[in-house]
Amino acid sequence: MENDEALEPLAVAKLLKAVIDKEGIDLVILGKQSIDTDNNQTGQMLAALCNWPQGTFACNAKIEGDKIEVTREVDGGEQTVLLNLPAVVTTDLRLNEPRYASLPNIMKAKKKPIDTTNPAELGVDVASKLKTLSVEAPAERSAGIKVESIEELVSKLKTEAKVI
Repeated sequence: MENDEALEPLAVAKLLKAVIDKEGIDLVILGKQSIDTDNNQTGQMLAALCNWPQGTFACNAKIEGDKIEVTREVDGGEQTVLLNLPAVVTTDLRLNEPRYASLPNIMKAKKKPIDTTNPAELGVDVASKLKTLSVEAPAERSAGIKVESIEELVSKLKTEAKVI
């Protein structure tokens, strides 16, 4: 795999699942979307592969024993769900305030060993499964018109557009 080749969300989910199985992890917290392709798929795919419950778009989370209470953003406001652990949680920007590392901690972190692996060692095939058949520009839109009054708008909606 080339370094500039982007991984598809399913491949990333499979890699994370392999690490979860290897490490015995019981809570995975992910961002809701990737910075490169903006898919919002990896967390949900990971939960499905693990057969774990998921809390998406979390703006608040609190562990209570062997459960996690997740407050998530939905179209009408917020919804709170209680998930059994192990679970997958994808986050919203409001979940926390970022902490910035101090220079001494950055220097300490540089000295820490980092375990490395690769997809082959984890037994995961990351070859692309998607094929782009074609890409086309959308059809040109016709120009709109301006109306002078509400009466003229209603008339055009009745006679020309035939929507009312």
